[in-house]
Amino acid sequence: MKLEIINPEELGAPRGWNNGILAPRDGRLLFVAGQTGHEPGARDAGASPPDFASQFTRALDRVLAVIRAANGEPTDLARLTVYVTDLPAYRSSLRALGEIWRDRLGKHYPAMALLEVKGLVDPGAVVEMEATAVIGSGRS
Repeated sequence: MKLEIINPEELGAPRGWNNGILAPRDGRLLFVAGQTGHEPGARDAGASPPDFASQFTRALDRVLAVIRAANGEPTDLARLTVYVTDLPAYRSSLRALGEIWRDRLGKHYPAMALLEVKGLVDPGAVVEMEATAVIGSGRS
């Protein structure tokens, strides 16, 4: 049994996310702690402004690494919350972020939320992601 996408018509058609995901009873829940994309030794470290797309990529890759370590697949990702410190930087990076997303997850979109925050614990981080996956849900 797979994740079931829930998009009520009265909420309109979502684009780049889903309103809800119903997990199968036999899936195992994996809660992924906040993963940032900031690395002090990275090529873009210290860039001003920080390279938002590079940090987004590393944060997403870390979320997917945790899912894979639990024997999951990217399509097991059921919920993703993205915290950003600069909403205009996020918006101006949407085209690049879409390409990064499709490269890693294809057309799979979880239930998502985006929040702009004042700051993140990792100095220099501009994006952080936390997630919930349902391991075993992406396979019949």
